[in-house]
Amino acid sequence: MDLHIDDFYKDAAAALLALYQAFPRKIDLYVEDLIGREEPDEFGLPSTRHQSCLGALLWLAEEDYLRFTSTIGYDALDQAVLSEKAFLRLSRGVPPASEHLAELPPSVQRVRSTLAFQLRTAFAEQASEQVVRLTQLLFHSTLSAPSDIV
Repeated sequence: MDLHIDDFYKDAAAALLALYQAFPRKIDLYVEDLIGREEPDEFGLPSTRHQSCLGALLWLAEEDYLRFTSTIGYDALDQAVLSEKAFLRLSRGVPPASEHLAELPPSVQRVRSTLAFQLRTAFAEQASEQVVRLTQLLFHSTLSAPSDIV
């Protein structure tokens, strides 16, 4: 099993949600805030898990999901912000996880159908498989246009 890929999806989703919550402000995005404290190895270098999370953040930037001005050592991205691509994908409506959505007011339906809301809910419920599935959906470039919110 490729657990490092599951970790990648969780790290990417957590980072993008943190930036979505702050959007459009730029923030410092710390690895420790995303995965918790990891002890350095015996040579003082960041753990493999820490390095993997930082690698996920850098990959997100290379693939135009976020922008940042510089790294803060191995610890963070300085002045990070969502790209338009990531903002639109997180704001886009996706098929709802709940069949009770239709009973709610339209404004609540709109918010709860967004990928960002569903990812936050999956994290809150510690639903790892749902986080992975939703993150894969975020990376899929052909989300259907009719459900666009913008």
